[in-house]
Amino acid sequence: MASTDSSTAFVEFDRVQKSYDGETLVVKDLNLSIGKGEFLTMLGPSGSGKTTCLMMLAGFETATHGEIRLDGKEINNIPPHKRGIGMVFQNYALFPHMTVAENLSFPLEVRKLGKSEREQKIKRALDMVQMGSFGGRRPTQLSGGQQQRIALARALVFEPELVLMDEPLGALDKQLRETLQFEITRVAHDLGITVVYVTHDQTEALTMSDRVAVFDDGRIQQLAAPDTLYEQPQNSFVAQFIGENNTLRGKVAKLSGDHCVVRLDETGEEIDALPVNVTREGDETLVSIRPERVEFNPELGPDAHTLTAEVLEFIYMGDVFRTRLKVAGRDDFIVKTRNRADQTRFAPGQKIQIGWLPQDCRALDP
Repeated sequence: MASTDSSTAFVEFDRVQKSYDGETLVVKDLNLSIGKGEFLTMLGPSGSGKTTCLMMLAGFETATHGEIRLDGKEINNIPPHKRGIGMVFQNYALFPHMTVAENLSFPLEVRKLGKSEREQKIKRALDMVQMGSFGGRRPTQLSGGQQQRIALARALVFEPELVLMDEPLGALDKQLRETLQFEITRVAHDLGITVVYVTHDQTEALTMSDRVAVFDDGRIQQLAAPDTLYEQPQNSFVAQFIGENNTLRGKVAKLSGDHCVVRLDETGEEIDALPVNVTREGDETLVSIRPERVEFNPELGPDAHTLTAEVLEFIYMGDVFRTRLKVAGRDDFIVKTRNRADQTRFAPGQKIQIGWLPQDCRALDP
């Protein structure tokens, strides 16, 4: 989904700040617009401010400064139960003494819906998450994955336009997490609801989202579609936090338009890169290159720079081969290649040449 400006925003944070002690800001001047029907994920390490932003939007925390708007209306002073927002938590927060159907009925009763309308909406919500036959069970009779489906159905049962999810799959095993990732995304898109999702799991964010906001130190470091975020990180934090990444330190030796040459600190060797946030020759830089973009024994053209690498470890991972190399004094340089019949399997001690296309290697802040 394209970026959203404030004129078309369904959810909007306008210069929002949050402090718990009156001195330290855990959220710093947040400006964020989310479009109607968009699935936006707030991603970041613990303490980065992402969950605080979600809690302010839900109404469980109060913004210290700035405005939060929903569908054009300021909601700073509206209590949580009057915001009409669905919420899914990591711990499910189901009522243990109620059946599944009673859990789903509760938000409808609060909204004073009649019995027949409640039953109709409960059936629709349970069918949506493929739990139609579980209405009479109690939460303790369900597995973790089933409980999470019920928590999702309860958030959707009153047909909110906005659903907030706080680490909803954190307690589940890997296979079930992946199944529910696709299920939640499908349901959200089928219903056309707006979802704000919080996680520290990068794969989850990349798999599920229209856009991802990467948080660190109370600020959004980059806001972009998943493929842009992974392939075009704007700073070193994003490059390191999203996916696996190789880095080499150096200084900009030559700079010309969208190409630069970096002289590596360890060995003095030169490599080709795309200048992202370096502005002049002599700048220190941390170059970033994804493991799958490195080429073995490359033929990149007469002017391209290549490096000699020593194979330290070859790991068979089924669908991919993972090779750890010693490059420019570093012994943690990783290359990933697809498992093909003609793909070379390297042995420790081998010396090989590696290189890459300049646009795949980004010269970032040091």
